[in-house]
Amino acid sequence: MASAGRVLVVDDEVALANVVASYFVREGFEVETAHDGNAAVASALTNLPDLIVLDLMLPGIDGIEVCKEIRKFSDAYIIMLTARDDEIDKVVGLAVGADDYMVKPFSTKELIARARAMLRRPRASAAPEKHESIVMGELNINVDTRNVHLGNIPIDLTRTEFDILVAMARRPMVALSRRQIIDTVWDEDWYGDEHVVDVHVGHLRKKLNDDVGEPKYLRTVRGVGYAVGTARHE
Repeated sequence: MASAGRVLVVDDEVALANVVASYFVREGFEVETAHDGNAAVASALTNLPDLIVLDLMLPGIDGIEVCKEIRKFSDAYIIMLTARDDEIDKVVGLAVGADDYMVKPFSTKELIARARAMLRRPRASAAPEKHESIVMGELNINVDTRNVHLGNIPIDLTRTEFDILVAMARRPMVALSRRQIIDTVWDEDWYGDEHVVDVHVGHLRKKLNDDVGEPKYLRTVRGVGYAVGTARHE
């Protein structure tokens, strides 16, 4: 039976890490565990997981620093776990490259569902059916290579930020709700806090130097969601 993917579970609560790992194993995943920040980085570098479940509070280096280090060599999906329903934890975690977050205590069923939804997203290495680029003023998005340039300056986006940008840019001038963006980028089966979209869009705006008051690229559509300006495909 083929593996459903490689998962790294990182939590200093050994019993919890083992329980979460056992659920992933039951679902057909190959699983490694780590219980401190340094071990997490080492395991990610050695085992190259597809998905990392990463606790925010860790001995050694915390989850934020672990995420920063892993992002230097891996584009694995990262789900950050936080013990507090604190907005700053969520925002900081996503800012350093996490793709999603969950608050402890969490439903293991929901965690597995989110993991499967993420891993169903197409990988950058998948062979493109056609050459596709999207141009919006100075912003150039090469969908095939997953490169983004603002003028001549390359813009470093996380995988989720890139996918959100492409999802909106493919439908220029169309107001998309958070749910529509989630259905396109994550999966129709994904469930959780839809405001995760707001955090990723906020990071996109910062990286694109887009003014919220006078946006060139990403517009907030009050009561609906978000839209991008005029775009052309090449």
